[in-house]
Amino acid sequence: MLQPLNILPLLSLFHLGDAAPAPSLFGRQDTGCSAYTIINTRGTTEPQAESSGFITMNKAIRSAIPGVKTYNTVYPADSSQTSSVGTEDIISHITSVLSTDPGHCFVLEGYSQGAKSTVQAMPSLTGEMFDAVKAVFLIGNPYHKAGLACNVDIEGGGSTLNVDGKSLTADNAIPDNWVGKTMDVCNKV
Repeated sequence: MLQPLNILPLLSLFHLGDAAPAPSLFGRQDTGCSAYTIINTRGTTEPQAESSGFITMNKAIRSAIPGVKTYNTVYPADSSQTSSVGTEDIISHITSVLSTDPGHCFVLEGYSQGAKSTVQAMPSLTGEMFDAVKAVFLIGNPYHKAGLACNVDIEGGGSTLNVDGKSLTADNAIPDNWVGKTMDVCNKV
């Protein structure tokens, strides 16, 4: 069962709503984006739909920025933990959209096993794909690596800055070049 997120402090980190003028998650000052898609990758046993971990946040985003689309990653999200299918779908969707709309921009979201799929996609998202992804938001990432600047706790604070995820290895952490675009929310203290 998903733990309810106190979404308000987290949204303020993305400069949504009534926040002070600043570049936002959706690049209001980035004139190179023709449209936005949130790629939502759900957690284990969640049905093929938007992850319940992101419903409130995505509703606020769509309210603040009309026209934002949501794509729900297609993969089993079952107890087999075959997250590579989700990884391939993320990469495929970005590749497909950029082939017809090179100015399209993306926000990646992943909850639990969906965070795993998202992190696994990062090394393959290079060049124009890397540039097109404006932000990554992870909750319950099994690859959460201690000490990364993108680590926050459920309140947007630093109590989980130095916590490792349960499946972290030397080969599966968030790549260094992605840290600046990522928020990795861990609830474990």
